[in-house]
Amino acid sequence: MSFQNSSRRQFLQGMAAAGASSALLPSVSAFAKESANDRPVFATIGLRNQGWAITNKSFKFADFAAMADVDENVLGENLEKAKEKQGKKPDGYGDYRKVLERDDIDAVMIATPDHWHTKIAVEAMYAGKDVYCEKPLTVTIDEGKLIEKVVKETGRVFQVGTMQRSESGQRFLQAIALIRAGRIGKVQKVTCGINGMTGSPVIPVAEVPQGLDWDFWLGPAPKVDYRALPEMRKGYGGGVPLYSNCHYSFRNWHEYSGGKLTDWGAHHVDIACWALGASDTGPSKVTPVEYKLPVEYKDGYPVVDDQYNAATSFRIRVDMPNDVEMIITSSGDNGILFEGTEGRFFVNRGKITGKPVEDLKDNPLPEGAIEEVYGGPVSANHTANFIEGMRSREQPISDVWSHNRMLEICHLSNIAMRLGREVQWDAAKREIVGDSQANAFLGREYRKGYEIEM
Repeated sequence: MSFQNSSRRQFLQGMAAAGASSALLPSVSAFAKESANDRPVFATIGLRNQGWAITNKSFKFADFAAMADVDENVLGENLEKAKEKQGKKPDGYGDYRKVLERDDIDAVMIATPDHWHTKIAVEAMYAGKDVYCEKPLTVTIDEGKLIEKVVKETGRVFQVGTMQRSESGQRFLQAIALIRAGRIGKVQKVTCGINGMTGSPVIPVAEVPQGLDWDFWLGPAPKVDYRALPEMRKGYGGGVPLYSNCHYSFRNWHEYSGGKLTDWGAHHVDIACWALGASDTGPSKVTPVEYKLPVEYKDGYPVVDDQYNAATSFRIRVDMPNDVEMIITSSGDNGILFEGTEGRFFVNRGKITGKPVEDLKDNPLPEGAIEEVYGGPVSANHTANFIEGMRSREQPISDVWSHNRMLEICHLSNIAMRLGREVQWDAAKREIVGDSQANAFLGREYRKGYEIEM
């Protein structure tokens, strides 16, 4: 049975368990009621870097009626690029809530910094929109539980942007098919190489760039000064400070994200859990074997606020079901190494290598093995799969339940490093065992005025 079909079954069971009925659900969008030839109407919220990337690959499937960003410079630039792509300029907003008020928009694509994901996603679902949200979906484990609850309540279709499930030349699907076919025997160990990151010098308070609504950018996060060094980034993400507490550097701060653990970890730990059949369960223990935090921590919090604070290097051991050892490391190649009783192989976005892969020349996988992993014909890309879900009203390949289960491993790894000790995890109750201080990190307080509108 494919995992996608399993996740759909979980969704329907969850709807029943929540007591949801068709009378309580918002009406399906006009798009879903029309023929399969009609194009859905989308809006993108958060446009820098990945926001434009997911929008750009979606023009072939959808029309974009609106875009929103708190930086008017980023907004203006992307509105013009969208006009070039589709011949019509979308409406632009500095406040995403203007997008949610519109009845003509079927779905939103969310690519804001991570600390905004949950608030916007929840409010979008209550506004009757289907949601495509970038990874990592949440900043805390409790946020993931809330999103699951709202998906059940509203019946919205929700795709998480872990696009390795649909793209990358189907290499990750092939990896899972190899494991399901027993080509490495019983899996004993899986190593997720996700790279580290560098620390930063002291980053001084600076003038907020013209056009950026800094208070709105912070949103649910604590109120702090804008910080930046004058050096400008060259190449990827050009035109923004190399060191700041904004722009792409938000991933280096626990206030807004979770470092590489939730950035690349959200991709590779996801595939590892899918391959292990652990997408609806979790670990028993997470141990920080080796790690380096760039600043001093006390009681789990950084003692300074003028430098990056997410871990720069790490080696995390995760005790998974069926006595499988998972290692999440910042060293070695970026990708996933699967090791079993009868072999091993490595996979990343550019290659899949190892003797089990070489043996496919003489002993290919059974016909339809890739499709069995995916739950049907593999979609053209991740957006296409999302739209297929919008039409069928079934959850797409990157559903919130499997995403949150694997992301719990990444969040627990960060909690363990911040506190400097291993954590025991009750996967059934979804709470840390016997450690009230660690459990306090499962949620966060939203800044007054930026609470989630339920």
